[in-house]
Amino acid sequence: MNSQHPDGSVFSNIVRAPEDPILGVTVAYNKDTSPIKLNLGVGAYRTEEGKPLVLNVVRRAEQLLVNDPSRVKEYLPIVGLAEFNKLSAKLIFGADSPAIQENRVATVQGLSGTGSLRIGAEFLARHYYQHTIYIPVPTWGNHPKIFTIAGLSVKTYCYYDPETRGLDFKGLLEDLGAAPTGAIVLLHACAHNPTGVDPTLEQWEQIRQLMRSKGLLPFFDSAYQGFASGSLDADAQSVRMFVADGGECLAAQSYAKNMGLYGERVGALSIVCKAADVASRVESQLKLVIRPMYSNPPIHGASIVATILKDSDMYNEWTVELKAMADRIISMRQLLFDTLRDRGTPGDWSHIIKQIGMFTFTGLNTEQVAFMTKEYHIYMTSDGRISMAGLSSRTVPHLADAIHAAVTRIP
Repeated sequence: MNSQHPDGSVFSNIVRAPEDPILGVTVAYNKDTSPIKLNLGVGAYRTEEGKPLVLNVVRRAEQLLVNDPSRVKEYLPIVGLAEFNKLSAKLIFGADSPAIQENRVATVQGLSGTGSLRIGAEFLARHYYQHTIYIPVPTWGNHPKIFTIAGLSVKTYCYYDPETRGLDFKGLLEDLGAAPTGAIVLLHACAHNPTGVDPTLEQWEQIRQLMRSKGLLPFFDSAYQGFASGSLDADAQSVRMFVADGGECLAAQSYAKNMGLYGERVGALSIVCKAADVASRVESQLKLVIRPMYSNPPIHGASIVATILKDSDMYNEWTVELKAMADRIISMRQLLFDTLRDRGTPGDWSHIIKQIGMFTFTGLNTEQVAFMTKEYHIYMTSDGRISMAGLSSRTVPHLADAIHAAVTRIP
């Protein structure tokens, strides 16, 4: 036996990696045998009964696809399903977007939001002169990992103010104002994850003016279009503002939340350019990023999206179902706020109803979260982020009891 490999494996020096901090919550939850356990960790929508939801319109679209004998399983092009790409750009930028009309947008299908961000990051690392990307504090845990592994240098800008549990707008403007010319800035299009705190439209306009004056490159992550407010157009306003000024930007889209296509891994990356010939060259280079990574994307999920977006009846049915999901989350916010207020829980909990989207940043500390998991079998990320979509009118009282106990017993 080779002395360098005492157990006979060439991989014996491999150290066990820690669990993913978000997905690890579900692992711990699954091991818990308590009947009252509650998982508020993962960002996936649940019905009032606590069950995963497949939208009726998605079932209908799938049925159409399955029943179509002309459909085959051939490879898609490297950039994905052309119809899907076109419709995705239209959805985020608006049907009347001059960028689309002037063919200034290069869109490729990606593996949901994560894959689309990764393609964009790899493209920028190869072809953009600035390799620094600024991400908000806090942000989704996967953001720094995606950008670092793609070869970008990650820096941060102020975003959340724990005192007000709102936006640190002054800090944000100061940090972006001090960023080097041309730096890339990651922006959450709406429903900021994990805080649920978004700039107002007036604040977005100030951010736009500052970024354009300094030549900063906006990279939007749009994971919740339509899912935050219930309106597809309202949730895309920040992105459209930056496209309307004729400047360049990137946008990663995910259909995980707004169509409930989590496991289908459907998304898109769009790069808005100054001219059509630039967009065409950009697309040619995006192909060179994708080809050695996964060759071409899967066909099924993108076909579902395209089927829904191109048919006005199905599109309208989708917007109704989408609004119902958004409204249920908004009603859970109100119910949790009301229940905490009725219990006389110490502190101001108005941020729960001011924040938007799937998550609420509760303001609970690590010790309080650990207490709630141990004593109440409630699972969430250690930063106190809870998924509002995992709540129901049946489980809100249990959560409110746990929060009340945590803040009264643990400072």
